[in-house]
Amino acid sequence: MKILDEDLEFLAKCGNEDLRVLVDYLTKDKDGDTRWTEELTGSETYQLYYPNQLQTMWLDIAHELQKFGGNSIMNLFRGHGVPYREILLDVCKKMKVNFNKKAKIEFIEDSLLRKVAEDAIERMSPSDLKSLIDSSNLKVANYSKEAMVAALQMAIRMGGFMPYQIAVIVANAVCRALLGRGLSLAVNAGLTRWLSVFAGPIGWLLTVIWTAIDVAGPAFRITIPCCIHIAYMRKMLSLSDEQKKEILLLQD
Repeated sequence: MKILDEDLEFLAKCGNEDLRVLVDYLTKDKDGDTRWTEELTGSETYQLYYPNQLQTMWLDIAHELQKFGGNSIMNLFRGHGVPYREILLDVCKKMKVNFNKKAKIEFIEDSLLRKVAEDAIERMSPSDLKSLIDSSNLKVANYSKEAMVAALQMAIRMGGFMPYQIAVIVANAVCRALLGRGLSLAVNAGLTRWLSVFAGPIGWLLTVIWTAIDVAGPAFRITIPCCIHIAYMRKMLSLSDEQKKEILLLQD
């Protein structure tokens, strides 16, 4: 039985390439092999619509994520998994995100993306930090690691274009680390530097997280990247084509 999840209905409007990343998180492990616990690839809709018509099977994609987010035994009794909001809250708790559980889903997702970015910054080398500081024209009193980390974290917490760019940066790094490919995006040289610098630290961060949750089972290794990617897709869908171009292709 499939449950209609209002927090995932927007998937029907997302681009096919973005949905393919989400489907691959759900169905493939880090080696590219099909997960033995997944059920999506055996469905009729998958056979018909993967990989080029994924909007048509958005409900099946949502259902697969809901099952991974729930306890397998409880899923048998319920006949379905759990709502996306519950999955997101569990992921945020596991990632030690500071968030308000009563907040709108978009705000909780922003907190998750920001936490991943800030954790990655703390793992960067001084030279990478300086590269980001210089490319962003941020002012720092000195180039100590502490001062640079504080300046970048402050920039991430400010409004404007940065939250959208952070969504792109984090989602791209996770995709590259887990699927061996980045998102299909046209970005300017400045943002390209950010994508490059963040790739390594976020990859290392995921390795640490995966090691910590191995004993607890595979579900978080699926739901964490899925929530990050869904947060990115929701943020991009809220923008017009002109706004996307402005955010991704800002002049250096």
